[in-house]
Amino acid sequence: MKFNIIGEWCLYAGVLLLLLLLQCASSQASPVLFSDWMSAKSRHSNLLKDALRGQTPNDEPSELWSPLPDQGWRPCGECTRSSGKPEKSSGYLQIFLDGGLNQQRMGICDAVAVAKILNATLVIPLLEVNPVWQDSSSFEEIFDVDHFIDVLKDDISIVKELPYEFSWSTREFYASAIRETRVKTAPVHASDQWYTDNVLPILQSYGIAAISPFSHRLAFDNMPVDIQRLRCKVNFQALTFVPHIRALGNALVSRLQYPSSISDPELGLLHDFSYRKTFKEPQKFVVLHLRFDKDMAAHSACDFGGGKAEKLALAKYRQAVWQGRVLNSQFTDEELRSQGRCPMTPEEVGLLLAALGFDNSTRLYLASHKVYGGRPRLSTLRKLFPLMEDKKSLASSEERSRIKGKASLLAAVDYYVSMHSDIFISASPGNMHNALVGHRSYESLKTIRPNMGLLGQLFLNKNMSWMDFRQEVVEGHQHRHGQLRMRKPKQSIYTYPAPD
Repeated sequence: MKFNIIGEWCLYAGVLLLLLLLQCASSQASPVLFSDWMSAKSRHSNLLKDALRGQTPNDEPSELWSPLPDQGWRPCGECTRSSGKPEKSSGYLQIFLDGGLNQQRMGICDAVAVAKILNATLVIPLLEVNPVWQDSSSFEEIFDVDHFIDVLKDDISIVKELPYEFSWSTREFYASAIRETRVKTAPVHASDQWYTDNVLPILQSYGIAAISPFSHRLAFDNMPVDIQRLRCKVNFQALTFVPHIRALGNALVSRLQYPSSISDPELGLLHDFSYRKTFKEPQKFVVLHLRFDKDMAAHSACDFGGGKAEKLALAKYRQAVWQGRVLNSQFTDEELRSQGRCPMTPEEVGLLLAALGFDNSTRLYLASHKVYGGRPRLSTLRKLFPLMEDKKSLASSEERSRIKGKASLLAAVDYYVSMHSDIFISASPGNMHNALVGHRSYESLKTIRPNMGLLGQLFLNKNMSWMDFRQEVVEGHQHRHGQLRMRKPKQSIYTYPAPD
């Protein structure tokens, strides 16, 4: 009787669990996918096995950690003299910015440039609520406003808020009807002349102009040299994070450079933590931006080894979010990978790092919001690099309380740590990748740019030996360690900050 009761209970519990998983798989509204619950299996078991077998720490200095040699370029933000501000402003320029942290960052730089073109007074840009992460963080909560205004005081006039007579110019005001002071037709990559012809008359007539949308609304080509230099000055000098972001970032960097035997971050506090500096010299560390969230996985239309259940769940998610309008869906997985259009999985980026010469003594900081597949998906990466850390492992919940649940502030901390790492690498292109590649190039910091086309083809070859894989990876990344590259037409000055 006792065994029957236990058996019935186990059967009942099993049925409930199965129903729960099936509901997660079929529900379009649920943010959890059935495949999120699955344990991710290795897709490159032969390479992984040999990589783990060859993980012997090398005490000899590695060229990997050597700083970049001086390439002889002056930073684009260096300007001999500011062109100065006009005696009279043409009016107030209001900018509404959407997107994530790094898209907004570029928009802020462009906003300053447009204000300079129009001889306008810039109102601190308003950041729209992020529709993906539902983050309502304002400019003042992310960036140091006083520093921003002070650095640019000789270039343009900036005010924190509109004077009383223009207090009616709000987000709600423009959302309720068509307004003559709103500019909503700015073309993507508009010229400086377009703003002079279309926005300046509004400023002169009404004393104010509000531009929305504004993302990518200023061209990178055929711009006056002083405008290009000003954009660089904003991005690399004027935009600094608020003090509490910098303080937390410095604490994380210190704990990465001076690791302790203490493994519980709850024992450490920001101003009085018990992490003892057990090393005389700071230890080197790599920041890995692992852009492998659910949206990325689904939108790529690539196969990540989760079988039919994962493919079905991702297809349903694509249908729910983008109504199936995903360009990559028309290609096979092999075609996408051979073209370098699939984001690397944690396992694949781990194999890349191992092939480049990093080993299990390498300290790795994981900069990411959420990883599709969770801990199971990260297990192979952690096998290769057991000294892997993130915000949660390095900082206490009390230290993280001011950034909890705020995607822009979380990203800001990761950005700060990334700028203070010895090496930065991103698993796939994107706004964070582009922003940091440009910023680290400006500071001459080593940054590994994965050769996605090469890696896609290598990972398709299931018969390749570890020795051949390593050789192909090393040769294919010889000139992808952060060497300055010239900007091509239409490319972003924020990603390629070399002089025109």
